[in-house]
Amino acid sequence: MTNEWDAVIIGGGVAGLSAAQMLGRSRRRTLVIDGGQPRNRFAAHMHGVLGHDGRDPGELLETGRAEARAYGVEIVAGAVTSLTEDGDVMRIRRSDGTIETARAVVIATGIRDELPDVPGLEGEWGRTVLHCPYCHGWEVAGKRLGVLATSPASAHQIQLVRQLSEDVTAFTAAAEPLEEDEVTRFTARGIRLVSSPVSEVRHTEDGLVVVTRDGDSHVVDALFTGGTPTLELDFAADLNLARTDMPGGPLAVDMLGATSHPRVFAAGNVTSPFGNVPISMGAGSMAGAGVNAMLVAEDFRRAVAERTALRNAGWEERYAEKDRFWSGRVNAAVAAIVADLAPGTALDIGSGEGGDVVWLAEHGWRATGIDVSATAVRRAAEFAATRGVDARFVVADGAASVEGEFDLVLASFLHSWEPDFPRIGILREAAERVAPNGHLLVVSHAAPPSWVHELPEHMPPMRSPEAELALLNLDTARWRPEIVEIRRREATTPDGAPAHLDDGVLLLRRVE
Repeated sequence: MTNEWDAVIIGGGVAGLSAAQMLGRSRRRTLVIDGGQPRNRFAAHMHGVLGHDGRDPGELLETGRAEARAYGVEIVAGAVTSLTEDGDVMRIRRSDGTIETARAVVIATGIRDELPDVPGLEGEWGRTVLHCPYCHGWEVAGKRLGVLATSPASAHQIQLVRQLSEDVTAFTAAAEPLEEDEVTRFTARGIRLVSSPVSEVRHTEDGLVVVTRDGDSHVVDALFTGGTPTLELDFAADLNLARTDMPGGPLAVDMLGATSHPRVFAAGNVTSPFGNVPISMGAGSMAGAGVNAMLVAEDFRRAVAERTALRNAGWEERYAEKDRFWSGRVNAAVAAIVADLAPGTALDIGSGEGGDVVWLAEHGWRATGIDVSATAVRRAAEFAATRGVDARFVVADGAASVEGEFDLVLASFLHSWEPDFPRIGILREAAERVAPNGHLLVVSHAAPPSWVHELPEHMPPMRSPEAELALLNLDTARWRPEIVEIRRREATTPDGAPAHLDDGVLLLRRVE
């Protein structure tokens, strides 16, 4: 069975639930897969969490789950065995075989603290064996405190604990040899230094007994130590997500929680092993917002792509409903202007049935035409064959669809009835395909036909060449206007009367 989601969050701790809350409030179909092993599950109370000081961390998670569900988020218990990319979605396989697919994933699996291999230590973890002076220090302040060093970096923890009590014993075997200045500083603050390795800890009525290898026993009320942060990310191994060089190799993310994979975000201790509850909550909130922002941008891109595909399909229908749509003759303005240019390579954007391209090929140009209609491209190729010229035609959408630069890029009467037709954007793309010293030629309808007195509701925009040049906003250091004018063309009205059409002509040369 496969389920589809906007986002799947792997991990139901404070980071994962904070991300879920943001996504639920953004009306995203969101699933949280909760392994039920939060890092602080060993502690009966949490501190340093504004508004929740002293609260049972399990109660906070239960409240968070209720809040997320109120916004439509689904939360299930389980584990993830694999996370892989499958086109434009991610595939998440759960341990029960269920497969979820999602447009985005948030990894919030946290870390596991691997404690020093000392008998009795693990059984007191979260009670008399503590990690964070900020999270648990106030409750043991002024008491007999110990610090079990796990590396030279433990010097920082020793100094923090000394702020809590004047009775501090530091077990420094894992940090030996201490630097001379460290010994001086610790001694000056009255910290007792024990270099013999700790062999055992025992909980007694008098306190926690710390036994060292030399046979001595030291009684403390609480022992601080640091577990080695261990990330369990085998399920995401195929993604090769970037890591930082911090202990444990946490995932590298930006300020919105984005990882090195465009559809994968991360938050909490999996990115910041030493972050407390507020930091994890904030990071989860930002990751949820980051995912939603990414999905919003993708929604708009998809809408544009769908709208463009619909528009292109409309052009295909227009060409297919007639045996021939255009006359096959070159536009008079195009012929007059190109006659003064040295033949080279040419690209015609929206070439239709190939009239301009075939004329260019007949006059020595190596010409390519592109159009969104397969029918138009087929007819253009057939027309070129009947005229015995070598011209290339491609089904494509805009100049960005072809590679290379051209001495002449042409857009002739590139209009559409759709009000959202991105004409200026298409012309800017066309300009990017002009070679140095090459030309961009745009011929357009500068005004409706003289015989049309009542304009249709969705008349295509018809601007002067000056207005179009201003909208193109090309770099004046790179582009030199050579022709910016309106040329009148004789025409005939539908009832046979003489009339005229106004063609806007814009010829620009790339001067670099």
